[in-house]
Amino acid sequence: MKTFLRLKQTIVKLIMLVFVSLFMQQASSAQALSFKNYTKENASDADLQEGTVYRFSDVALNVDALVKIEDLVNGAEVREMDQPGTGTSGVGYDAAFQPLVYTPGGARTAYALFSIKFVLKGANSSIDIGDFSATSLDLDGNATLKEFSEITVSGTSPTMNFLTGTVQISVLPILQGFIGTNISGIEYNGIDTSALTAMYTVKRTNVSYFDVKFGAVTTAFSSSASRQYSLYMKDFSYGLKSLPVKLTAFTAALNNDKVDLKWSTATEINASHFVIEKSTDGINFHDAAMVFAYGTSSTKANYMLSDNVSEIQTGVVYYRLRSVDNDGKSELSGTRIIRIGKQTDKGISIITYPNPVSNEVRITIPAAWQNKKVVYEIFNVAGKTANKLETANSSQTETINVSALSPGFYIVRVSFDGQTAQQKIIKQ
Repeated sequence: MKTFLRLKQTIVKLIMLVFVSLFMQQASSAQALSFKNYTKENASDADLQEGTVYRFSDVALNVDALVKIEDLVNGAEVREMDQPGTGTSGVGYDAAFQPLVYTPGGARTAYALFSIKFVLKGANSSIDIGDFSATSLDLDGNATLKEFSEITVSGTSPTMNFLTGTVQISVLPILQGFIGTNISGIEYNGIDTSALTAMYTVKRTNVSYFDVKFGAVTTAFSSSASRQYSLYMKDFSYGLKSLPVKLTAFTAALNNDKVDLKWSTATEINASHFVIEKSTDGINFHDAAMVFAYGTSSTKANYMLSDNVSEIQTGVVYYRLRSVDNDGKSELSGTRIIRIGKQTDKGISIITYPNPVSNEVRITIPAAWQNKKVVYEIFNVAGKTANKLETANSSQTETINVSALSPGFYIVRVSFDGQTAQQKIIKQ
């Protein structure tokens, strides 16, 4: 009798394994995801507020998606979680994830951050989407407002494609993803699915979760606005565009009273010049310097510029690099951060902030480690690696996205040439 029971239990386990395996195969073969039907995961949670989770049912066969409003920055609000579309030009796609996000006027960068996790239908067990494609549709704007979207996928770096050879947006690589921003100021009606010049696609395999920011960069003269955004998770065919400058590195290091800015390009096509943009609040940037480009080159080119910061005693300085081609089109790099202020500890130490952290932790390393090969690791309380970043030429302050980590205590450990420093952080 016992033998029969053990055999029965073994058969049940095998059936369950086959069942889960079929789920995985079905999810990995999905070429399109459908975000239509959603309900609030916890009925007691406030509608459309930070921390609220919505379940989108049947985004693929046997797959649901848990969409959480992770953060609302600089006065942004989610006015509608998902607006329907009819699939025709001007109103988006019904199957796309299309939130309505309000951004206040004035000079600021405001956005809503969503995390999206794929799970088994009706459950919370994580599941991989084998062929993942996310297309940000119709990033438009006007003279005082420019929409942007940022897509980040943890793990192996994703790839990015445009849908046409001529674009009206700037798309730049960031850590584990891309950020696309309107640069033309051209406004379209609703979500115009024919506006291929204002779209880009991020692709990767085996994705169980990702983050997306939807928001706008506004000037002092802009007024508040509620704008519809659209993320259509379907594969497309692409006409690839050769970017005028392929930026391979951009670092910022503090050297006494100077910030040494270094960048490298792998190729340049009709490049005109570079503009160093500087800010003390991370929102309002001004042109700090200009460097002429080599122009057209198929080999690696290195550039360097030093910025005097002797007049700044304490605080944070932000830098970004704008690449401009001969036609006046430009692309913007990611932001580099420099922390001004002397460390009182004579030993080897790092600075992590903010702490507690919700989305991005900034790590400032010792001066002797800058522009060197540095490894950044984040460990959970069990000692397992939760995130890792390795840089060949580390900036003074690096930023790591931790929005996908579960709340709790973590250890940030930074290593260089056999030396190690670490600090404890709290993930909210």
